[in-house]
Amino acid sequence: MSGHGFHVHGPHDHELEHAAQHDPEGFAGQLAVITAILATVGALFSYMGGATQANAGLYKNNAAIKKTEASNQWNYYQAKSSKQNLSELAVALVPEDRKPKYQDEIERYKKEKAEIKAGAEKLEAEAVEWDKKSDEQMHQHHRWAQATTALQISIAMAAIALLTKKRWLEWGTIGVGALGVAVGVAAWFHI
Repeated sequence: MSGHGFHVHGPHDHELEHAAQHDPEGFAGQLAVITAILATVGALFSYMGGATQANAGLYKNNAAIKKTEASNQWNYYQAKSSKQNLSELAVALVPEDRKPKYQDEIERYKKEKAEIKAGAEKLEAEAVEWDKKSDEQMHQHHRWAQATTALQISIAMAAIALLTKKRWLEWGTIGVGALGVAVGVAAWFHI
């Protein structure tokens, strides 16, 4: 508070002035900027990690749906096989004049089964593709999580460097932060 030549410093103002006078190289300021950058990049990496994890779950769910649909088709295929078998048995048991009807049914069931089989195999292939996409997203999620963890460690090192005023810890902060950014870049490029 100042007015009419009278000036009073609060404890916070005093500490800032004291830090500025005793930190001619801007050690605290450098660490503050580094920490802010690391925290911002870490927040972005954390978001991407969460997004890829959500995508992995969604893709795994899609794979499960396709597997269920394929299973339903295989059950339908089996039902047609059973009907075909009954028609084949009927051909062996019925009089000659009724055999053509059952022969036609056998041919119809064979055709229907071929279509059902093709559909089931297509659904199984789609399930495999969704599983693959899910696995890729989980791999990418792990990379984002590793990058975020390295940045969090770097931020903690910055706090320790600030408290201890050790320059080597500031360099360690930068090094671990750079490692975190490199892992984040690997995640971005799906490596």
